[in-house]
Amino acid sequence: MRRKLEVILIGVLAAAGACAQPAAPAEDIGVLKVQGNVYMLVTEAGNIAAQIGDDGILVVDSGTEALAPQIAAALHKLSDKPIQWVVNTDAAPMHIGGNGALPRLSGLPARQQPRIVAYENVLDRVSHLQPRVPDELWPNDEYFRPTKDFSFNGEAIEVYHTPNAITDGDSMVHFRRSDVLATGDLFTPDRYPVIHNDQGGSIQGLLDALNQILRITVPLKYEEAGTYVIPGRGRLCDEADVVEFRNMVTIVRDRVRAMIGKDQTLDQVKAARPTRDYDTQYDAASADAFVEAIYRSLSSKK
Repeated sequence: MRRKLEVILIGVLAAAGACAQPAAPAEDIGVLKVQGNVYMLVTEAGNIAAQIGDDGILVVDSGTEALAPQIAAALHKLSDKPIQWVVNTDAAPMHIGGNGALPRLSGLPARQQPRIVAYENVLDRVSHLQPRVPDELWPNDEYFRPTKDFSFNGEAIEVYHTPNAITDGDSMVHFRRSDVLATGDLFTPDRYPVIHNDQGGSIQGLLDALNQILRITVPLKYEEAGTYVIPGRGRLCDEADVVEFRNMVTIVRDRVRAMIGKDQTLDQVKAARPTRDYDTQYDAASADAFVEAIYRSLSSKK
């Protein structure tokens, strides 16, 4: 999506700590009205989708605990309602770190618990991490079927599990009336995907997830706009951007697979630079890690 979008930058000065501690530096949270009831918050921990309405606020991912005051302040500019729902797209610390602090700072009473939705593998992972993850960060509304649906602020919301993509616990969230899809790190324009083989991620699972995104999205005139896609990081996108990203992942996968078929080692595959013609568009620093994840996915299958 190439058209210009107005982004309102809200500078929020973090509250000072104890007298002996210096004030935390100001952080800028980018806030963009996407469409319908959905906004996109841009933070250093990644993008957060926020649905705003009379019933309260729903966020997709919660950032880190350190960023919670700035994120809460940005949300207060949009609504005086508290966060009632949190959907975690995976178990990454930058996605679950604000699960406890952010709802409280948004005004949720201490006696109430936010509904924290995630696929069951996310709960399994955070419950076994050491050092122990505080209980308030754990999902309390996990699902185990391919989808979970509910209604909030008068809008139908569908949460989709994408098996063995970036990890084994990835979810994406579709706000049906607003026609906005939040993908988490399944889709990151301008960055190569980070596939965690040790957490159940795989190249085929990622491609299946990207194709599932394309089955949900619907473009408007000239293949632009229509369903908007909020990625885990990066700019607001539409279906055409996801197609471009999916094609890149497919082409690099095919190149690596061909080299594996010639019995080339991982070092040989990396040296051949199968991402070379994409490195100016995506983050070249992470190219080797992307190639290695593909290699390990395909080698284990072989």
